[in-house]
Amino acid sequence: MASETVTPRFGANYVPSAGWFYSWLDYDGDAVRRDFADLAGMGLDHVRVFPVWPWIQPNRAIIREQAIANLLDTIDAAAEHGLTVAVDLIQGHLSSFDFLPSWVLTWHKSSLFEGSAVRDGLTAYVDAVARAVATKPNVFAITLGNEVNNLWPDSSTTPETSAAWAQELLTTLKKAAPDVLALHSVFDDAWYKGDHPFHPVDAVDLGDLTTVHSWVFNGVSRVDGPLGPATLTHADYLIELARATALEHDRLVWLQEIGVPGPDIPVDLQAEFTRRTVETVLPNPALYGVTWWSSHDIDRRLLDFPDREYDLGLFTVDHQRKPAAQALADVIAEVRANGVMQQEATTLTAPINLRTEPGRRAEVAPGSEFHLQWVEARGNGPVRIALP
Repeated sequence: MASETVTPRFGANYVPSAGWFYSWLDYDGDAVRRDFADLAGMGLDHVRVFPVWPWIQPNRAIIREQAIANLLDTIDAAAEHGLTVAVDLIQGHLSSFDFLPSWVLTWHKSSLFEGSAVRDGLTAYVDAVARAVATKPNVFAITLGNEVNNLWPDSSTTPETSAAWAQELLTTLKKAAPDVLALHSVFDDAWYKGDHPFHPVDAVDLGDLTTVHSWVFNGVSRVDGPLGPATLTHADYLIELARATALEHDRLVWLQEIGVPGPDIPVDLQAEFTRRTVETVLPNPALYGVTWWSSHDIDRRLLDFPDREYDLGLFTVDHQRKPAAQALADVIAEVRANGVMQQEATTLTAPINLRTEPGRRAEVAPGSEFHLQWVEARGNGPVRIALP
């Protein structure tokens, strides 16, 4: 029997329209407010923001107060536009670039995950920034960092070390900001790559809820093209893998990143991809929210980004709403007006237990026999995944 579910959250990962994240170096609160007006106007309720770690902590002993003040002003700007805020801490990795302070490089070179001095510095950084942003009532979540597993293999680690690293910093975070969600973010090698030192259990056991990042350039778009069923259902598939792997099957899953990367999703199909992908995940009872990557395009006067990174915005750099943004706004309006209806689901058992057999993750990766079975079954309605 169908029943109404809780309306999920809708938001955007905030990429400043003027100067990308380099704008933190020459902060302009008025520009931030103009960007947030774009997002509020399409019905979003939150933004995920990304202070850049080495610009706040350029030396292990220094936390720059002006940088934190600029972050707090960004949070206030969001509140002025009715937006709540999730803050990511360790950037870390953004739009294909890594940002690391000099005190972990050159003759100080040390693993972010294994080096004791680095971990001490990160603990101080996480504590300081989390305490500051937790004073703002519209901050609802703090994530350790954006896809911190992208910082391996340049920083050596093991599964045990990476899990302990995340747990230690989450403990620091929770003490500093006890009233907000404390989260751990990884990209999907943790789900699909057998030798990856961040495991699925890290994603589902650590933090207050699970985050997943659904990018169809990971191989799924090659299965059946931009509007094929494997591509359109990939976000739902990741949510299901996460739900099945969690010990608590009512643990919520935040679709923290999803977007329309070219050339995998051609420009003329991006609106349809957006609408159909979001409509596919909405009935999933595990869904916490959908946060689009990203808010604004990257100005093409900035050099050396992978080409797909420039045009992922819901808005252009001159604040024009793009087709994907209009499609998402239409879905949001429909959901707010009519709610979301659950649908009856069937169940498919995975060939491996992701908790205990992470070395076999390739058997559930895009294009695997199990994945294709799930996609075929998903054509007839929602399909829960069970672990053996």
